[in-house]
Amino acid sequence: MTVTRQEFRDAMARLGAAVNIITTGGPAGRGGFTASAVCSVTDEPPTLLVCMNRGATAAPVLKANGTVCVNVVAAAQKDTAKVFAGVTKCPMEERFLAGTWATAETGNPMLEGAVAAFDCRVTEIIEKGTHLVVFAEVQTIRQGSDADHGLIYYGRDYHPLGMISAG
Repeated sequence: MTVTRQEFRDAMARLGAAVNIITTGGPAGRGGFTASAVCSVTDEPPTLLVCMNRGATAAPVLKANGTVCVNVVAAAQKDTAKVFAGVTKCPMEERFLAGTWATAETGNPMLEGAVAAFDCRVTEIIEKGTHLVVFAEVQTIRQGSDADHGLIYYGRDYHPLGMISAG
């Protein structure tokens, strides 16, 4: 039995995931995109995996800079996530007018008010199908307030997370 591209996409729409804005900054310039395909790989050394479409505007900039910042989007930053997802079709540099940005140690743009931000150095990139699988070693972490609520992507739409009990 063969699974079609559409069947796979429809089923994946039922897999809720955190919304992240992935940014890069450095000699090649700034770039960014919205992604839900982010996960931890290992905690020694602390490493994340980020998947991005190899045709994304930010792909060559990310490769050249060799750094990424994984900004875990707060529910209140939904509009910024949409901008970086390309909904507004604005040029890359104009995307950074959405949200408030600081500069991380690596030179990456870091989203102020994010639930968490992981500033990373890229250690490996693997090409698989239409995507790049980026392995990134975490250099620094900045955590947001406990009052910040995350945002998930489910059913091809954004949904705020409610209160989460710590205990």
